[in-house]
Amino acid sequence: MKPTQRALAALAATATIFTATAASAQIANLTGAWRCVENCRAPSASPAVITQNGPNLSLVNEFGEPSRAWPDTFAPASRIWVDNWNVGAVYSPDGMMLQFDNGTIWQRDMGPPVRVRVPGAEVVR
Repeated sequence: MKPTQRALAALAATATIFTATAASAQIANLTGAWRCVENCRAPSASPAVITQNGPNLSLVNEFGEPSRAWPDTFAPASRIWVDNWNVGAVYSPDGMMLQFDNGTIWQRDMGPPVRVRVPGAEVVR
């Protein structure tokens, strides 16, 4: 193999490694309203919010404290690091639950249940 071919092969292998690393750093979409369900700092009626732009996250907890967050270096596909609160969190694969290392648990706030009426259907109580 010629030196030029060897250099091109090494460059292609390096590019493949960087591409695989960038793809594996994708996280679930956590944008939306959340409710604290355990170890909360404020009444459960207070919402929490996550806004996500790519891997960068902005969180506001139920107490109104904001923080930046990003995928955890060691487990980017399942954990985030929340900077101002100095705490990590694991999120469920479906992005519906967030459990912080300090014991606080958030669940997605899906709003009140929707009642569906079907004409002619019998209501069972």
